[in-house]
Amino acid sequence: MKILFLGDVVGRSGRDAVVEHLPRLRKEMAIDFAIVNVDNACGGFGVNPKTCKEFFDAGADVLTGGDHVWDQRDLIMPYISMEKRLLRPENFPERTPGMGHGVFSTASGKKVLVIHLLGQVFHKEHTRCPFLLADELVKANALKSQVSAIVVDFHAEATSEKMAMGQYLNGRVSMVVGSHTHVPTNDARVLTQGTAYQTDGGMCGDYNSVIGFDAAAPLERFLTKIAKNRLEPAQGPGTLCGTLVELDDATGLAKSCKAFTYPEFT
Repeated sequence: MKILFLGDVVGRSGRDAVVEHLPRLRKEMAIDFAIVNVDNACGGFGVNPKTCKEFFDAGADVLTGGDHVWDQRDLIMPYISMEKRLLRPENFPERTPGMGHGVFSTASGKKVLVIHLLGQVFHKEHTRCPFLLADELVKANALKSQVSAIVVDFHAEATSEKMAMGQYLNGRVSMVVGSHTHVPTNDARVLTQGTAYQTDGGMCGDYNSVIGFDAAAPLERFLTKIAKNRLEPAQGPGTLCGTLVELDDATGLAKSCKAFTYPEFT
């Protein structure tokens, strides 16, 4: 099985790149399952139902959010209660609308458990422990006996926390990939017990920017310590970044794990 994870979509540039390229890439690369993180898809802050539909129509099987998932709250809160393919972090309070995990089927009928978690380090949300929740879900949905693959999108700030999650779940899940920092890390690999891992899959958006946003406002904040203008997504051509994993169908563990970029950086 081949699984493609695309990192945080930022603004129109990222949206357009996913909608334009994902349908063809799924066919050319024989992708069985595609996950797209949409935490910054609409104006850089959250996502709305119209954009979710565009991603699903383009070939995304599951969408994940993050700390910005409620930024378009009036539109997304009713939608996420109905649309099980859009996940918010599992470690939000239990009464929060939506779900943080789900079991989904590929076209060939294989079952894929997707778990979406939010980190605790440097995050203000004061969420439940992501490690304990991951443990509970993995025990309840054992790899191979109950599902063919388990993918974890760990939306976290600290690289150490992401790496700790990879080691904690090593050998028990198919793939752990980090999101949130919008910068692809050069450590995509298969861990010692067979779990594919990348600290951060990066973003889908204009890389001639500051993490996907036009550079003027961030530079103003760094130089003056005054936030005069709202962050706006950069509008140049978008690049897709993420993680491409091939699994061993006999074990559900990874045969290969590669950082994915399209078009390639020049």
